[in-house]
Amino acid sequence: MVRDQIDRIGVVGAGTMGSGIAQVAATSGYDVVLRDIDQEFVESGFETIEDSLGRLADRDALEDDPERIQERIEGTTEIDELADCDLVVEAALEEMDVKQEIFADLEDVCDEDVVLATNTSTLSITTIAAELDRPERVIGLHFMNPVPIMEGVEVVVGEKTTDAATELAHDVAEELGKTTWESDDKPGFVTNRILMPWINEGIRAYDEGVATKEDIDAGMELGTNVPMGPLTLADHIGLDICLHASETLHEELGDRYKPAYLLKRKVEAGDLGKKTGQGFYEYD
Repeated sequence: MVRDQIDRIGVVGAGTMGSGIAQVAATSGYDVVLRDIDQEFVESGFETIEDSLGRLADRDALEDDPERIQERIEGTTEIDELADCDLVVEAALEEMDVKQEIFADLEDVCDEDVVLATNTSTLSITTIAAELDRPERVIGLHFMNPVPIMEGVEVVVGEKTTDAATELAHDVAEELGKTTWESDDKPGFVTNRILMPWINEGIRAYDEGVATKEDIDAGMELGTNVPMGPLTLADHIGLDICLHASETLHEELGDRYKPAYLLKRKVEAGDLGKKTGQGFYEYD
């Protein structure tokens, strides 16, 4: 049994993904509770939301007033503030022990019919839920970055996830204006299982001198009709995130997912892509 009336959505984690999820939920008319462990992180999340809404408003891409949207979001550092939410989406660090601890806390404070979703891009839904009393209400809701812009959401079904929770996840994502697809709980799901080898092979081709980075990206954009080439996309995702996802897949699926050497070197140098101003390209 899961709650079928969703009015209030909780989001755990006020970083890039969490703030984006909170923004699209509030834009769609939901009341939102945005929670992080430190008030500084919460405030940073609100600044990200304000900036994003401002850019969308400048392009006449909003039907509602940005201030009204922001008023639907309240911030907190207390997990107990999520107790009256009808659905909670976790978007914290991509580390299994962190997620398991968060879900144990959510199980303590949320009613039994509240679906608990994770935004993980590579970690097992089944493992995240393994220690819970009600693992059947845990599901993956993998939003794409940047959340306010990207249309797709990957619904990932764990070993114990019920059909009712799966149906609710699809319905809510579609209410947020997204289009969904569904994946079994296998490493990398659909998106990263295919995307990470593509990015890594693009990095290897550049490192081995097959072509310039510009020509590698242009070749993929013009030759396969993708909106971004692998090096540009890696910079937008974050090279540290690409590396972490590749390492997880390498551990689970073997050498065909081994991270490119240049990817590791870039991360070690602190060149993480667009968010640091330097990756494969330079950014203002």
